[in-house]
Amino acid sequence: TGIYSEFSFEGAILSNNLVDGAANGISIVNFNEGGRMAVCSNNIVRNLTTVGPYTADPPGFGVGISAEADTTVSGNVVENAPLYGMQLGWGPYLRNVVATGNIIRKAGTGIVVSVVEGSGTAVISDNVIDGAKNGAIIGQRWADPVTGDLTQSTDTGYAHLTVERNKVS
Repeated sequence: TGIYSEFSFEGAILSNNLVDGAANGISIVNFNEGGRMAVCSNNIVRNLTTVGPYTADPPGFGVGISAEADTTVSGNVVENAPLYGMQLGWGPYLRNVVATGNIIRKAGTGIVVSVVEGSGTAVISDNVIDGAKNGAIIGQRWADPVTGDLTQSTDTGYAHLTVERNKVS
């Protein structure tokens, strides 16, 4: 991972960085261990790989930006993330995450978001997603995709999610 804020952190600012070539770009996770409250803004994350220096935990390597709790992810550019441009939440570990105003290009999936029972609020809006092979925004149960592309409907079917005004090409 190029940059990480994990486990028992409270209050991280990850801004104005360039991650060019890594297994994962920026990781703001481990809400289950107390990791929460961050701003991830104005970063460029590009040219990631699915091969890492150790055996990957699910979902694997190739994720641009991951966030789980009380976090704003805005104004970032993610390009060439072979697995996901962004991963919001992991199982029930999702609370108060906002992803807005980001550009994601050439990703396996643009944004994945947890739809597991017990997941908290997420707002995904005003992002540009270009060239996501497996869909722009997909709901997942841990590493398994369980929805179609959530940008294709005005109702996600999940009360904890707001998905709106994203541009997909």
